[in-house]
Formats: sequence, C-alpha cells, structure tokens
Amino acid sequence: MSDNLFTAAGLEKSAPQPLPDRLRPKKLADVVGQPHLTGEDGTLTRMLRTRSLGSLVFWGPPGTGKTTVARLLARETDLYFQQLSAIFSGVADLKKHFEAARARRQTGQGTLLFVDEIHRFNRAQQDSFLPVMEDGTVTLVGATTENPSFELNAALLSRAAVLVFRPLDAAALAKLVERAEKEEGRKLPLDEEARGVLLRMADGDGRAVLALAEEVWRAAGKDETFDAKRLQEVLQRRAPIYDKSQDGHYNLISALHKSVRGSDPQAALYYLGRMLDAGEDPMYLARRVIRMAVEDIGLADPQGLVQANAAKEAYHMLGTPEGELALAQAVVYLATAPKSNALYKAYGAARRTAKEAGSLPPPKHILNAPTKLMQSEGYGAGYAYDHAQEEAFSGQDYFPDELDRQEFYVPTGRGFEAELKRRLDHWDRLRRERAKDQDET
Repeated sequence: MSDNLFTAAGLEKSAPQPLPDRLRPKKLADVVGQPHLTGEDGTLTRMLRTRSLGSLVFWGPPGTGKTTVARLLARETDLYFQQLSAIFSGVADLKKHFEAARARRQTGQGTLLFVDEIHRFNRAQQDSFLPVMEDGTVTLVGATTENPSFELNAALLSRAAVLVFRPLDAAALAKLVERAEKEEGRKLPLDEEARGVLLRMADGDGRAVLALAEEVWRAAGKDETFDAKRLQEVLQRRAPIYDKSQDGHYNLISALHKSVRGSDPQAALYYLGRMLDAGEDPMYLARRVIRMAVEDIGLADPQGLVQANAAKEAYHMLGTPEGELALAQAVVYLATAPKSNALYKAYGAARRTAKEAGSLPPPKHILNAPTKLMQSEGYGAGYAYDHAQEEAFSGQDYFPDELDRQEFYVPTGRGFEAELKRRLDHWDRLRRERAKDQDET
C-alpha cells in the first residue's frame, strides 16, 4: 500500500502542469495589468502595509488575476486560504466552511474565504455570509464578473469594499508572453504581426494568452514561424477587429452612441455591425442601447426605453445571430425617435442639489402621523389630499421648508415632451393661482 502511495505521489509531481499555473505570481508585485490595485501605491498594496485587510469584492472579467490576488492576500496576511465556487456550492457547503473557520479561529488562525462567482448565490445564501463577516470568523473575498450593484445584496456590499479588475492591456499581455518564453526557454514562433494578433485574440484575458501560447508551441513544426494568417488558421479563431478593452472599443461605442443621438440610423447600423462582427458582447451593446434610450431620447418618446429593454430580452432569448436583429431594431428606433436630454440634465441637477443641501427633512404636512406623538408634533397637519381637490391638484409645496422650490426637469417640447410641457405649464399656473388665493385669505 505504501508503494502505491509513493507511486501516486510521484506521478502527481511529474504530471504536466498548465503554463498559467506554472506562471502564477508568487507575490503581489508580480501581478500584471492591475497597477491601481497591486502597484507600489495600489489599493491592495496600501492595505497590506497597514495589515488591515477587510472583506472585499473583486469585480472584473475572467483572466484578470482575481483568484491569484486572493491567494496572495491570504499568504501576505497569514490567513488560511479556503476557496469555493458558488456554481458548485450550496448552504450545506457554506455551513461546513463556516464551522471550519470558527474552529481555526479558536486556535488563533484566521480564514480568507474566497468565493468565485459569488453573484451565483441567491439572496438568502448571500445573507448567510453577514454574521461570519461581522464577527471576524472569515475575511470574505468574493469574485464576480457581473456588476455587484445589481447582483449582490446591499447588506453584503455595505460590509465589503468593491475593487475593480481591469482587462489586461497589450503591454500586460506582452509581459505575460515574455514570462512564458523565459519559463519555456524558447521564443514563440511568431513574426511581429502574428505576435500582435495573438495578444488581440486573448482579449484582455491573461490566462487565455498563456493558453494560446501553449497551443502555438504545440502546433509549430521545427524551424516554422507563423504569420498572422497562419496563426489564425492554426488556432481556429479570428482576431478581433479591435481591442475590446482599449481605444478601438471606446471609439466605436462612442461612434454608435453619437450616431443614435444625431438621428442617423444608417451610421448607427454600420457601427453596430462593426462591433458585433468584431466579437463584442451583444449584452454589453444591449446595456449601452438602454443607456442611449434614457440619456438621449428620454420622455420625448417613452417607448424608446421599452424598445431597448425588449431588444435586450429578445437577444437573451434568441442568442446569436437571431437576437442581433432585435438590437438593430432598437438602434434604428432610437436613432429615428425625437431627442431630449431634459431628463438626463434634470436628474444630474437634482443629485447636485440633494448633495449640496444636505439631509433636509421633508415638510411636516406631507409626513404620515401613525402615532399621537407624531400628530402632536404637527406631522400631517394641513395636508391636502390631491384627489379631493379641484382638477385633482392641490398645488402644495413638497420641497423641504429650508429649500426654495426648484425646477430640474424642463421638457423640450419635442415628441411626447410637448404634452408633458403643456401639463407642467398648466400645473405651474394653478400652483401660482392657489398660492395667491391662500395669501389673500
């Protein structure tokens, strides 16, 4: 039996190890592509200097170093590293890990619990982390590729700092390739153009670029050097037309957005087609189209947001390529819709006023008074129920007493906003008339 154990151990030790695992950084400073986090003055570097590591949420695309950084943080802070994936774990697994962490804590050993794909846990499962985060049983580090604001409980987010991992740029990917060549003791058999294509194929994913490099070494014959065309044939994938994480990405999405804003459906369709052909995530485009609907069309045509949301759902249901037509329909609808940024400007102005004015209480006449004490304090006194007033409009002031009436939303008079402008003008006139009547009485 002992012979079998030694044999198994020897086989495991000699088993081939993928290049990404062999090149996994041994210290935080070796992590590439995240200088804002792991650089000399990066957020995590400063945390480690103070030895004050709290719970964290890592948000970023695959292959940007989230798992690696979590491991390094555990090593730097002498915490036991425990990893689990939300895809394969349930409540029973969480309880088991929490109990193990409590047992380690009694011996003086802390635990860094790394949860990959944490957004996959439902609300109740996410809530189960709160007690062990609060009492220090675990230092939670959750990793997600989805926007934490939408996918994670507010209670969990309030107890963890969100750190953004960026897609690796060309320089960071090139550095990984150089490390791979040093590890292998040989250069990649690629000419200069093909080398650039390889980096673009990785699309900001460090793990992907190393896996591609391994494929190239396996495929190349003796003394063979691949050009760009041959590289794409060998790897059976096409390089994106632009780098989705860099200037090409932002230039084209800007061109699409401005074409819609400029009411040019022809140009908008052109840029939409270019981005889809380059391999852009259609759901990213769907989100941007929704943004266009609320920023540039707004209430001039409320159906714009309906169309944009419907396109997102249609793509989610149909996928590629059928669902792409729904995105094209939404883009053309928005480009040909009446335009207004009145709502966009109004919201920005309201946010600024809310921040500058501070936490002013609403006027007492619009506050509910469920208790006698609140009634005695004047809560609800003098409130006029609008439905009981002429034209269902009381004209009362709803702003805080310390804040003059503000005008944030000013409709343009285009599209449906022409009707909204008529209504607001009518209510403003009634408000002035009724205020005058009250002053006279």
